[in-house]
Amino acid sequence: MSHSVLDPETAAAPVRGHRRAALAALLTMQLMVALDVTVVSVALPNLKVELGFSATGLSWVVNAYLIAFAGLLLLSGRLGDFFGPKRMFIAGTAVFTAASVACALAATPAMLVAGRFVQGLGAAMASAVILAMLVRLFPDQGEQARAMGAYGFTRAAGALLGLVAGGVLTQTLGWEAAFWINTPIGLAALALATRFVEATPSPARAARPDVIGAVLVTAGLSLGVYAIVLIGEPNGAPLAWGAVSAALLTAFLLRQAKAANPLMPLRLFRNRSLATGNAAFALLYAAATGFQFMTALLLQQVLGLSAVETGLAFVPTPVGVGVVSLVFNARLTRRFGAVAVMRTGLVLLAFGVALLALAPTDGNYWTDVLPALAILGIGQGMAMPTTMMLSMSGVPAADRGLASGLNNTAQQIGGAVGLSVMAVAAAAVTADGEAAGLDRLAALHGGYAATYWIQAAMVLVAFGLATVTLRTSKR
Repeated sequence: MSHSVLDPETAAAPVRGHRRAALAALLTMQLMVALDVTVVSVALPNLKVELGFSATGLSWVVNAYLIAFAGLLLLSGRLGDFFGPKRMFIAGTAVFTAASVACALAATPAMLVAGRFVQGLGAAMASAVILAMLVRLFPDQGEQARAMGAYGFTRAAGALLGLVAGGVLTQTLGWEAAFWINTPIGLAALALATRFVEATPSPARAARPDVIGAVLVTAGLSLGVYAIVLIGEPNGAPLAWGAVSAALLTAFLLRQAKAANPLMPLRLFRNRSLATGNAAFALLYAAATGFQFMTALLLQQVLGLSAVETGLAFVPTPVGVGVVSLVFNARLTRRFGAVAVMRTGLVLLAFGVALLALAPTDGNYWTDVLPALAILGIGQGMAMPTTMMLSMSGVPAADRGLASGLNNTAQQIGGAVGLSVMAVAAAAVTADGEAAGLDRLAALHGGYAATYWIQAAMVLVAFGLATVTLRTSKR
């Protein structure tokens, strides 16, 4: 029998109940969260016209959600340790579903933005404990690899489904459908979770939560994401808000070093797998978010595809993720170890985005883009599940919810940073190209190519971290 990448206590923990149905509950919620992001993005033009958003106000349909989601993940993960992950998951799913209904019924921009903030709260509550619940359900390394692969595939498939379904739903049923679609999915997740997910003991409940620490980290992370989304906006003052965020987070870390029952015990970061896994995941998610955004623009503005054609053009990536993560990843992890599989996936990811950077301006989708998307799917299917496994390995049972929330925080912060950096870089390179006399199409292509090189650099830094700090091991 293979061994878990987790601590012996976890590996020996009894796993009871209907695990597949419980996994279905967790993946259904994750599907809803992934679907929501891209469906709402496609509906933004209709929202602007029908609800009367200003050009700058429209961005807060996305930003309000992102700030709440990223800012509350750590707190939600720790509350999951105190009160039990099942309670936190069910509460978060219910909040997200109810907020989706409120968004669909919104009559003013303010009502919609408020609803999106509450959606972000619900997403943080549920998402923060999903990984903790997965490693509890599947302590065996091979089973855990398959579960993580299914989790990664659900995220990728949900994002793709949102791109395709968003246009169809918005055009046929209106922007409200982008939020109504969450209702049946949320109710299904609640029914499955209530029936099949087991309540587990809460080892951390005896300790009193660090309320001051919770306020500091939530405010610090929220303002940090707020500063990031202001990058590139006139009079946004991102540096000022960033300084306030840094001060709050510094105060939080100082408090954690002295608090009797810290919200985030700093001893966790002595675990090399957790520290490296989360750093690598932040870089991967930064690259992945930039890739999805920039490639959608490349396909439409350079290759001339429609919105629906663009969604279909992405199909090779989630198909690659699904085939590798659901069929091959567990076998590869058993044979070669999670670190070796992760490193191989990172190399493929860097190679895939490099191919996109080298594609000619007058390139063809079938010969210049599709092969790169397929390679990226294979690389993501190998790298993402193993990185998540490593970021949770060796974490004591009492801190598992926090570690899960930390992983999701790394994703959200990485995504926000990656998208902001690449948007600024693409705009700057495009402007320089036009100033140098290039036509608009060539200048745009140059800007997008520059972001692919940035993505490749991020992936290679993640590879370097894994090579320096982690050993290749089958355990």
